[in-house]
Amino acid sequence: MRPSIKLISILTDNLTEMLTFYKDVLGFTTEDESGGYIELIHDGVRIALCSKELMYELTKHEAFLEERKGKSFELAFWVATKTEVDSTYKELIDKGATAILAPHDMPWGQRTAMFADPDGNCHEVYAD
Repeated sequence: MRPSIKLISILTDNLTEMLTFYKDVLGFTTEDESGGYIELIHDGVRIALCSKELMYELTKHEAFLEERKGKSFELAFWVATKTEVDSTYKELIDKGATAILAPHDMPWGQRTAMFADPDGNCHEVYAD
């Protein structure tokens, strides 16, 4: 068996603000919404925002009630040119993303910039 990833779930205590961010700042569209669970899609990538409370209710697993001690994932958004890294980063920050790292060139040739969502998860916009 070789499973394939079709959905990435982001657990949060901040569902409303996270939904606003992923729709209004990053341009995801809502695919499905029910209670503490929302599926979003962006260029063929599906993510779900799920309240940690709902996951606990469904599983009764105490880990879903624990506070996170670090950031667990990063979404990397590719753009076609290095110039687009700069303009996209500015647009994201202007729309409300938290600035983490301004656009700069990496030693391996990519141009990258980092920003955060309302829960503090760091994400990246980059070009080769």
